[in-house]
Order: sequence, then structure tokens, then C-alpha cells
Amino acid sequence: MADTIFTAKDLTKTYTSGEVQVLALQGVDLEVWAGEVVVLLGPSGSGKSTLLNIMGGLDHATSGRLIFRDLELTGLDDQGLTAYRRRHVGFVFQFYNLIPSLTAKENVALVTEISERPMPPEEALALVGLEARMDHFPAQLSGGEQQRVAIARAIAKQPEVLLCDEPTGALDSKTGIRVIEALLTINRQLGTTTLIITHNASIQDVADRVLFFADGRISRVQKNETRRAAAELIW
Repeated sequence: MADTIFTAKDLTKTYTSGEVQVLALQGVDLEVWAGEVVVLLGPSGSGKSTLLNIMGGLDHATSGRLIFRDLELTGLDDQGLTAYRRRHVGFVFQFYNLIPSLTAKENVALVTEISERPMPPEEALALVGLEARMDHFPAQLSGGEQQRVAIARAIAKQPEVLLCDEPTGALDSKTGIRVIEALLTINRQLGTTTLIITHNASIQDVADRVLFFADGRISRVQKNETRRAAAELIW
């Protein structure tokens, strides 16, 4: 039986602005299994990022339940969610958020210094193909290289879950393929459960499953029997 890492039951999220209520999530039911690569597809405002933020402990659900293994995230306060993020989750965003005055190695080391079971920064950078660039500053790196440093930083604490929100959104197609390949390498070698939000439909072929979002709900699920390699993507 597959090892379930996330279980969501009737998960909702409502944002209130004055007298206006926006239903960002409307009763999401979902299971994610350990080691999966899951792609979330859908138009802007469909609920993808809201779900990812709640799964990452960055936001609270309005109602419903979300369970990480045996830990009920929807029952945690801010302090509990902070501890959960620190121990279990790595994040990769569209923008790299690297510190300009630090080298690639030093940017990654920032995370390892506060982690319980860190990976050496050199090892994390080697996993994303940047062993020869670890002493370079962000300004000396291409956009794709900077994103791979951000990925190395995210996985250096050896998280069980890697949550990626538009990781190729600021990159050209060729560079984006290298970033996706880095994420797949980490999934293969470390078994990290990986969820990727994207607007690029081509990326769905590298996933075990694709969740299609519309109006705050999962409208359709596609299971891929065979994942394609990132190098085979047609952008």
C-alpha cells in the first residue's frame, strides 16, 4: 500500500475583503503519496497556490482537515506550523530570493545552519549540477542557475516535501527544462515528494499525477503511467 503523506478532507479557504468574500478553495479532497511528483494545473485564481500554501504551513484553512502523515496541520497554531515547515518542507518560488552578497554555497548554507539533519551545501549544489559554480555570486549566475541554487537551498535540509510555485515562470523554455530536470533528479535520488504549480501544460508529462483546478476545486485528475524525462518536453 502506498505511503500517504498528505490527506485533505473537504478543505476550504475563504478570503474576506470588506463585505466581499472570495472562495479560494471549495471542498478539496486529496491524497498525496510519498515520493510522488504531482503537477497542479489551472488558470490564475483557481486555487492552486492557496492549496500549496496551506500544505506548506504558510496559511490556515477556513474549514476542513489537512493531515501530514499523523500530524493534523489544520489543528496547529502559527508556532506549530513554523516547526512543521522547518522540519518537513522545502519551498521553491518563481523568484529566487537569493542574497546578492553571498555565494551560491553560502546561500545554501543559511538553511543548513538551522536544520536538524542538513545535507552539506556542496552536496546539495552537486545534485542540481552546480558543483563548479558554488563560489559564484548570484549576479555571476544565469537565471536558471540562480533557480537551481534556490532548489539546492530548499532541499539542503532534506525535506520530505518540496513545494514549487511556478519554478520556471521567469525562465526561457530551454532553461526551464534544466530546472525541471533538477527537480526530477532530486525526486529520483532522495525520494522527495514534489508538488509543482505551473501554467505550462507541457510539464504535466513529467508528473505521476496531474490535478486540474477550476473555481477552487480539483476538477479532474490525470494519472500518468509513464513519466517523460524533462529533456523530452516540447515547450
